[in-house]
Amino acid sequence: MGQVALKINGRSYEITCDDGQEEHLREVGAYFDSRVRELAGAVGQVGEGRLLVIAGLLVADELFDAKDRLERHGAREAEAAADEAAEVLDGAASRIDTLARKLAEA
Repeated sequence: MGQVALKINGRSYEITCDDGQEEHLREVGAYFDSRVRELAGAVGQVGEGRLLVIAGLLVADELFDAKDRLERHGAREAEAAADEAAEVLDGAASRIDTLARKLAEA
């Protein structure tokens, strides 16, 4: 198990992680620290616990927004793929009808 020392809003935290995940955890910690510091600058030091909860909620809100955008994007792609598949099937059906008529005439 790896271990990373993170500094969030000036306070150090020792966090355990899977081996190989240390750098990723440092990046995530740095991002969270920047959000906490930004929030502290906007609202002041309202207590560490409260500040961390609000920052966590803000980051969770960002995550939900990103997931929502991905789902909307995925729905548009699925709709476009369905439209394209319908066009291909219409073309195939038309060719089958043509072949069926030619076979009936023969």
